Amino acid sequence: MTTTKTAKTKPVHGSKNHIVLLFSALMVTMLMASLNQTVLSAALPTMVGELNGVEHMAWIITSFILASTVMMPVYGKLGDLFGRKPLLIFAILVFMCGSIWGALSDTMNAVIIARVIQGLGGGGLMILSQAIIADVIPARERGKYMGVMGGVFAISSVAGPLLGGWLTEGPGWRWAFWLNLPLGAVAVLASIFLLHIPKKTNATRPKIDVLGMMLMALATTALVLAGTWGGNTYAWDSPTILGLLAGAVVAAGLFVLTESKVSEPVMPLMLFRNRNFVLTTFSGLMIGIAMFGAIGYMPTYLQMVTGFGPTAAGLLMIPMMGCLLITSVIVGRQVSASGRYKVVMIAGTLVLGLGLFLLSTIHADSPVYLICVFLGVMGLGLGMCMQMLTLVAQNSFHLRYVGTATAGQNYFRQVGATLGSAVVGSLFANRLTDLVKERMPAGAASGSGAQVNSLTPELVNSLPEPIRNIIVTSYNEALVPIFLWMVPLAIAATIALCFMSEKALATKIERDVPAESLAEGQLAHVQERPNARSGEPTHRAPSMAPVPARDVVSDPEDPGDRPDGAHRSDGPDA
Repeated sequence: MTTTKTAKTKPVHGSKNHIVLLFSALMVTMLMASLNQTVLSAALPTMVGELNGVEHMAWIITSFILASTVMMPVYGKLGDLFGRKPLLIFAILVFMCGSIWGALSDTMNAVIIARVIQGLGGGGLMILSQAIIADVIPARERGKYMGVMGGVFAISSVAGPLLGGWLTEGPGWRWAFWLNLPLGAVAVLASIFLLHIPKKTNATRPKIDVLGMMLMALATTALVLAGTWGGNTYAWDSPTILGLLAGAVVAAGLFVLTESKVSEPVMPLMLFRNRNFVLTTFSGLMIGIAMFGAIGYMPTYLQMVTGFGPTAAGLLMIPMMGCLLITSVIVGRQVSASGRYKVVMIAGTLVLGLGLFLLSTIHADSPVYLICVFLGVMGLGLGMCMQMLTLVAQNSFHLRYVGTATAGQNYFRQVGATLGSAVVGSLFANRLTDLVKERMPAGAASGSGAQVNSLTPELVNSLPEPIRNIIVTSYNEALVPIFLWMVPLAIAATIALCFMSEKALATKIERDVPAESLAEGQLAHVQERPNARSGEPTHRAPSMAPVPARDVVSDPEDPGDRPDGAHRSDGPDA
């Protein structure tokens, strides 16, 4: 691995105003990425109609998810090796190029290519923004910033479809792409002029794990396509899906073998020897499946069952996202003030489970306000735990691995979200088809045009009352019980977090320092640190001459399973 020394320093910032400006710039970057995941949802029917590509509609979403998921660990690792500022600027520019391509596209294939290009940049926007916060803010203070980040995702999940619908009905769907250009320009300028962090200096040239990246891309592609196509385009037991799953397993096995041998693995196996990383990643995977499996189909449910239009159904999701926003900000500030996070995260997964259980009790004639209350409960749970998972993962490693750890956790959460949406969609579609066929009078479906595959809210509301009641009841009974089936996911996340070690949050930031700096007398002490494998303390070097504030150097060979005091507070574990 590359040879560097490590210094424990104060946060690298000149003033509170500078931090606010820097954080605002990162929020613009994250907003651009998160909005892009939802803004096109309302524009899809119009897009495919104009471009004559209804059979390729799913690829507009899948192509972006696939490209961004594959790139997350790549950006995380390259940011750790070469620095995050140039990579962030590169990712923004790639994203903007994809947006221009999409705005000028006149075929569905061109739009899909544009979405792939956007994904290649989008995977870095979220990962690098979160990792850069770790570059300039100690973990103890980072909680309140992570809470605001969670709020950005909450806002975009509601604002995206609303904005997409407004643009589609107004200037046109192409403005969903053009909108990214001014946001991207602001993000690039802010990154150039406001992002000041020490440059990465490596004693030897790092070796990029190209083979590992390729194998990870193959495994991810096979898994995401299996989750997206399974039960929809192809049956789960079809040769195509079974072949994709087998390919994912083989590629994953070769990936693990490769990562155990290369000097700079894109996803070091060392990460999985850290208990907190494994537990929070598992919890994030469970939460991702539950969250996206539930909220992905609630707007459609509200349209079908209550009769509201797309805009109104989107507004009915505000209680959930509002509670997520408020709770994540409050919890983030509380964690920064107290340094305690384990109890609130466990409570959050329990509240999430409660929200899923409450949603499983609703009926077709349940009051709309009651559904909104239950969604709000789910939002409370998500706000108490979701962003804290990333904070705990970052706090578990030395700064040189923060990007890799952040990307690794987000990678598994994104895969979980994809699989959750796919599995819930498959179960829901199969149950709905069976229930409608079972209850619909003979000849009624064909006579009324109420074919399951062609149901729309407008069509359902125009049907005769008896047939409409059958469809609405079937829709309710097909989806709502699935919420109950997802409660064990929240319970599994709760159990995992109970075994999490509540390590004190860092009050200082460690940085990699070139080894030659030691010869120049720039650093003062060598901190006594336990060996990463045995847990026994390493030797303590004698003090040298007085030096500036960056005064603690740690064992350069430590692989990052951070021991007491490193990248955290100077005291013992809480």
